[in-house]
Amino acid sequence: MKRINVVAAIICNNGRIFATQRGYGNYQHKWEFPGGKIEPGETPEEALVREIREELEAEIEVGELFDTVEYDYPEFHVSMRCYLCSLVSDNLTLVEHEAAKWLDRDNIDSVDWLPSDLEIIARLKAQKGDITGPVHV
Repeated sequence: MKRINVVAAIICNNGRIFATQRGYGNYQHKWEFPGGKIEPGETPEEALVREIREELEAEIEVGELFDTVEYDYPEFHVSMRCYLCSLVSDNLTLVEHEAAKWLDRDNIDSVDWLPSDLEIIARLKAQKGDITGPVHV
């Protein structure tokens, strides 16, 4: 099975996280954390900064690794490193996605997440305090 290594940004702001809706491919209309593939020679953090710049025309600060998800889709296996991030710039422009939302604990389940992201959603919901604060489960 083909293996894809990707990074995802859990962009945090005032107790909310930023979610994007895919605008293309087999999983079009599903919601995800923005990010993408790691290119040869890049660190995961460098890849994440590049992907967010390309997809959202935004600058982020990459924080700690929140979790790594291993998930088998029918077509491929994804290894997704998810980092807590914060915005350096206030500008978020959708370049590749069809929609975006800021979500908090009360409405984090209001969108149809990609299967690989559901494990991250469960961990965010399980932690005490703000869903984007220090992780204490």
